[in-house]
Amino acid sequence: MSILKTVTPVSHDLGSFEVRRAVPSAECRMVGPFVFVDQFGPAQLALGQGMDVRPHPHINLATVTWLFEGAIDHRDNLGTFSTIHPGTVNLMTAGSGIVHSERSPASERAGGPKLYGMQTWLALPDGREEIDPAFEAISDLPVIGGGGAQARIIMGSLWGRRARTTTYAETIYAEIELQPGGSIPIDADADERAVMLVGGEASLDGEALKLFDLNVLRPGEPMTLRSGRGGRAMLLGGEAFVTPRFVWWNFVSSDRERINQAKADWCEGRFARVPGDEQEFIPLPEMPMTVSYP
Repeated sequence: MSILKTVTPVSHDLGSFEVRRAVPSAECRMVGPFVFVDQFGPAQLALGQGMDVRPHPHINLATVTWLFEGAIDHRDNLGTFSTIHPGTVNLMTAGSGIVHSERSPASERAGGPKLYGMQTWLALPDGREEIDPAFEAISDLPVIGGGGAQARIIMGSLWGRRARTTTYAETIYAEIELQPGGSIPIDADADERAVMLVGGEASLDGEALKLFDLNVLRPGEPMTLRSGRGGRAMLLGGEAFVTPRFVWWNFVSSDRERINQAKADWCEGRFARVPGDEQEFIPLPEMPMTVSYP
């Protein structure tokens, strides 16, 4: 069998849309550098409504936002303002610490915003966890096609092409769209790989994939992703981390005390504010939904 294990995500109903969290979980703490894997939507919000994620902090990680539908306004304390659209990857490097907000654009709210995409976090490798914060939005990503399939390479090297998105550890990340009867080979080079079906129907070497499950693949084995009726899938992974990572709320680190320091810094107002979004913030929770200790 091509699939080493299957992780059924925990679903969180946020009222107007649903978020499915596959990593971290008891079954899977990381896949390569990916220490957090959320899938949200598809959803159509009511007229005048929107997604409003108030300013909140991160440390020792990089967030990757990827949309299939909709748009999100990103602001951070570096002064960045970027509207995320499908086909553009937003990579925000927290490093020593960053604060950002994510909200539906005003232009989307009037017609009822659409939300459908992925939010993932990458742990920064040993020795680079405290690098300077940074932000980039990359839209000229490599696209490969053939066999009734098209794949957009978001990060890393796949199918002989490489995205120019910054990577800190060896990382692979791609969106795959399959036409009815389409297929594509899944490269075997990465230490750890996983596939998530996010729309339609697909199978991996004859094993049917369940929608939104994260399928961790056997290392070193080439395999083929196929669809009879058409589908959309995400391929993610990269190098295996030797040092485990602690996760508590929005903080990731190899050092548990570093997370405790970040908690205190947020409570005491020592993180910088977000220009253009200074009036609100998310308080430190007593017990967050995301906690993972090695």
